[in-house]
Amino acid sequence: MTELLVAGALIDEARKATGIVDFDSESYREGLEVLVRDVNRQAANYSEGGFARVKNDIGHYLRNRLKVSDYLRQNPELLTRPVERPVFVMGVPRTGTTLMSNLLAADPARRSPLTWEIDDPVPPATSATLKTDPRALARLAQEKAMLAANPDMGKYYRGSAVYPNECVFFMAHDFKTLMIESKGVLPEYKEFIFSCDMTSAYEYHKKFLQLLQQDALGVWNVKKPSHALWLETIFKVYPDARVIWTHRDPFTATGSLMSVISLSHVGHLGKIDAEWLGEDYPWQAAEHANRIMDFRDKFGEDKIIDVHYADLLNDPVGETKKLYAKLGDEWTAEAEAGIQGWVDDNPQDKFGRHEYKLAQYGQSVEKLTPLFERYLSRYDIAREG
Repeated sequence: MTELLVAGALIDEARKATGIVDFDSESYREGLEVLVRDVNRQAANYSEGGFARVKNDIGHYLRNRLKVSDYLRQNPELLTRPVERPVFVMGVPRTGTTLMSNLLAADPARRSPLTWEIDDPVPPATSATLKTDPRALARLAQEKAMLAANPDMGKYYRGSAVYPNECVFFMAHDFKTLMIESKGVLPEYKEFIFSCDMTSAYEYHKKFLQLLQQDALGVWNVKKPSHALWLETIFKVYPDARVIWTHRDPFTATGSLMSVISLSHVGHLGKIDAEWLGEDYPWQAAEHANRIMDFRDKFGEDKIIDVHYADLLNDPVGETKKLYAKLGDEWTAEAEAGIQGWVDDNPQDKFGRHEYKLAQYGQSVEKLTPLFERYLSRYDIAREG
């Protein structure tokens, strides 16, 4: 029988592993308790390896929170340094947020949290070592081996140890991030994450960026689709934030989302719960769009910049140049060269085409149309089907 998770024991293990006792705050406890309770309730549905993976992930988040807390206590001046005019990329999942984030990150004047430093943030890298730190090189070697063993991985997510990665992976240190909900069938955690106060998670988000920018400066651009869900909180914590909304055919995006989450199901449950995927994730996709529209109805259109995936695919450099004008940022020769270089090195479908069908999850365009009627009636979205 699987040994159930105990929040206190997991915290004690993290303290023992790091030799650090004190967190910066107890804000992480609320989400951790909800997650542990829901995972335990669903324990019989996990594969043995999947349950162990959830436990290991929780330990990883706790250990990193302790390390970040301790480093900032030792370097309190970092918390006085502003995070100025950060750019947030968000939208319905699978609508080009990763592409947009990678294009921005190719400008040497910009700064993005990279995959390897999110996973191993202490001590923070310098500008000179962001892509040559031994931790980065080790991750690149690991990544190369994994891709060689499973070439299809590249179809689903265009990532790398030295590419920007989503804020979900450090907001997880506060146990308030939608990504965690994908680690199984977790209805209680889902309800929690769509209704909780996210202030502490975004306050920690800012602390994390303040840590990373110690000796590696630049205009921050950060990315995760579910920033869409908490725009008022973002502007509360970052009053000068600039926000980009990527738009794409929502039926294509929803099919892609369910397909990607099915990989997590295989990894954690050992099988795909197609009924849950078809029920949960179309609603989530629509909720992203609806909350952005609700925010615009309340605060106006001009706090968010629209970028369309179809335009970005057609002319990535030209569309990014137009975006810079809307952001009020300087378009430099260095920016153009960096972005063009990334485009040349990363053609569409570089690792093959990600294929999926709505019918795999009991869905169809006809069934989903009512969910996206408000969105499609408000925006002129290029259809892909």
